[in-house]
Amino acid sequence: MFIKQLYTGCLSESAYYIESKGEAAIIDPLRDIAAYLELAKERNATIKYIFETHFHADFVSGHLDLQKATGAPIVYGPSTETNFPIHLAKDGEEFELGDLTIGVIHTPGHTLESTCYLLRDENKAPYALFTGDTLFVGDVGRPDLSSGNLSKEALASMLFDSLQQKVATLPDSVIVYPAHGAGSSCGKNLGPETHSTIGEQKQTNYALQPQSREDFIKAVTDGLGLPPQYFPINARINKEGYESLEGIMQQGLTPLTVADFKALAQNEDVIVLDTRNAAAFTEQFVPGSIFIGLEGRFAEWAGSLLPFDKPIILVTEAGQEEESVVRLARVGFSQMKGYLHGGVEAWKAAGEQIDLIIDVEADELAMDLPFDNNLVVVDVRRETEFADGHVAGAVNIPLNEMTDPGTMANITETQNLYVHCAGGYRSVIAASMLKRQGIHNLHNVLGGWNAIKDQKGIEVVKEKSVLN
Repeated sequence: MFIKQLYTGCLSESAYYIESKGEAAIIDPLRDIAAYLELAKERNATIKYIFETHFHADFVSGHLDLQKATGAPIVYGPSTETNFPIHLAKDGEEFELGDLTIGVIHTPGHTLESTCYLLRDENKAPYALFTGDTLFVGDVGRPDLSSGNLSKEALASMLFDSLQQKVATLPDSVIVYPAHGAGSSCGKNLGPETHSTIGEQKQTNYALQPQSREDFIKAVTDGLGLPPQYFPINARINKEGYESLEGIMQQGLTPLTVADFKALAQNEDVIVLDTRNAAAFTEQFVPGSIFIGLEGRFAEWAGSLLPFDKPIILVTEAGQEEESVVRLARVGFSQMKGYLHGGVEAWKAAGEQIDLIIDVEADELAMDLPFDNNLVVVDVRRETEFADGHVAGAVNIPLNEMTDPGTMANITETQNLYVHCAGGYRSVIAASMLKRQGIHNLHNVLGGWNAIKDQKGIEVVKEKSVLN
């Protein structure tokens, strides 16, 4: 038996490779399938099955391209309807994989089709459960990303039954392999570990504690923030199908001269996306660019902030063109039209205008606050982060809400803006979006809240009404 967890940090996503006697299965593959094909080739194995736990909302699955490359069937659990051929598994159905057996356990609740896969070892003993978004380490899948017209309470009730009647009844020794780890928006508060056991989760996971159905529903549905806006788009793509990644890559990796890039950028429907690191971006960038750096939760923020129906042209570090296109494609973007050949240096060498964002240290903010009546601190952290401590008088505009023109109504060019987040990544994204909207009198506070909170001379307050 061989099991490999393939974890992708920027999406907090786990795909799985399982193998026995030269036969392999892939669970919840990402859109870029090269890693699975290479692993099977290295191990002289044949991919026999592609298992999907549900319609993923936070990324586009690689099921279709992997099926095309291997001929393996795509397996979904009961209640699944797709626009492409699948093996629609029955609850309790078993699949042979070498000396192993993979059993289907339908666990509706996160979505209607959500399914766990129970791996039995050579002796048919339960060994590991691949839980998808049904059960995480320390959490469960949110029930408000419904397929169908069911309420989150109705789905949470289904999830209660799935957990109590099917998951919690498994032996404590069974390993839990979930689809996501900490940072994922598919749950409320996932733990830092990427695997656990049924026994450990019975002891530590709030959702597996003895409780009434009503208490469970309240616990699971309370405190859910709005899911990222791209979630329904990705779920629909996974259900309906998509074009091959190969064509998207070919188009997205078109090198553009400065003249061609400039001509495209002048079209107001075209998004100029800069994926370099934050420090490089603030020093110099093509005017009008939106920054989302590869060093952070790139795909998630791209999906949350960028339109899916507009062309994208890229500015990247040399050698990061392919990674930028792949990571955009993972969350459903398909209109990448090329990248600036030679990057910002080529743009500057051609005599084109360069823009910048002024970085300041937290102590400079502390010095300016008492003397600048026109100074406005713009905090782009989430509402709960803001409530747990912020600069007195700061304006909270969560980054994910900055695409809504109404949130920017009270921000003007005449104000002296100091923008910050928790550590500095989100604030540079926000500053680039403000710049794109014509607001240039701004500063990015280096280190964000982590640097501000202990700075002498800055009054810090909390919003107890939100925290309670």
